[in-house]
Amino acid sequence: MSGNAVIRTENLRKSFGNTAVLNGVNLEIQEGQIVGLLGSNGSGKTTLLKCLLGLLRTDSGIAQLLGEPSWDLTAAAKENLGYVPQEVVLMPWMTVGDTASYTGAFYEHWQPKRVERLLTQGGIDSKKSVGELSVGQRQKLASILAMGHDPRLLILDEPVASLDPVARRQFLQELIDLAQDEQHTVLFSTHITSDVERVASHVAILVDGQVEYFGELDELKDRIKRVRLTLRNSSPESLRCPEAIRSVVDGNHWLLSIDQTRVDIQTLSERYDADVRVEDLNLEEIFIELCGQEAVASVSHEEPEASLT
Repeated sequence: MSGNAVIRTENLRKSFGNTAVLNGVNLEIQEGQIVGLLGSNGSGKTTLLKCLLGLLRTDSGIAQLLGEPSWDLTAAAKENLGYVPQEVVLMPWMTVGDTASYTGAFYEHWQPKRVERLLTQGGIDSKKSVGELSVGQRQKLASILAMGHDPRLLILDEPVASLDPVARRQFLQELIDLAQDEQHTVLFSTHITSDVERVASHVAILVDGQVEYFGELDELKDRIKRVRLTLRNSSPESLRCPEAIRSVVDGNHWLLSIDQTRVDIQTLSERYDADVRVEDLNLEEIFIELCGQEAVASVSHEEPEASLT
């Protein structure tokens, strides 16, 4: 394990039948980072998380959590791990309070007062049965239970998909509070890019079963830009920019999406004899540029409707 890495994969591969889902994933997440995992539908986000947790056996490569092989995690590692799956499964006949007590019995460092505070803050009655809770409330409960033992590493698969905007903000603030001492690490997959922008220190983007980008969110925004060129003399038919992520020509106007680590803007202006205008992109726009137009239906930058509570 390198440095203070709590998650490490090297050339991780996983297929289902003849369908390759993970095609050599390389990822290293350090202690104290809050990482948003983005990818279009079917990109392998859930498969990656399950391989990291040891819920799926990898075909080849390395998967480690907290310095241990994911498939053979010790009880000590599991004590420091919290997980919320995309599909929450709880026992509907138990009350919320009994569910919390039952879960806490498995952990040496369970924090009942913290759990009680989070339940109250989330508007969840501990005397209600789990079966009486709405979808959003069950998702809240699962997240609270995952944080109840103060895990060093928290892994969440679409943790706020069913929450209303207010509940989402409260939950995301809990993630920030959890990791503010730089000794707790959070990895969460989501399709809501505004949530990643709100809380994540780093972002990982899965494309075609590989990590297309991993690094600081601010660095990604600094790197990926949209550039509009107005050509002075060049013939549009002859234009080629091999470094561009995307290229669209309309008359003497040329729209490029570029990674500034591959080509700088001044070079473009001189190479193509053009006036240049640079535009900043938000995370959703960057994601679509990197993943292609098929990613449009997989992400959302706006607040979802508050119909589920």
